[in-house]
Amino acid sequence: MIASAHSADKKVFEISSLSNEVKELRSAFVDNRGKLMGLKKESYIETKMKEKGIGISLNPPIKIIVKSSNK
Repeated sequence: MIASAHSADKKVFEISSLSNEVKELRSAFVDNRGKLMGLKKESYIETKMKEKGIGISLNPPIKIIVKSSNK
């Protein structure tokens, strides 16, 4: 009977510990996701590229069409 109670207490402590770990990991995930969203913003990317000497193109992209000659 006492062994069963100790086993149950051990499992309760383990569940509590794992629940806390899940909460911490979820919090870290949300924080990192927010940072990533900030890093993906066009304005942030534009400022970083300007630091490297790369600017936004003034000309729109051109579509290239390649015709195959397999007739």
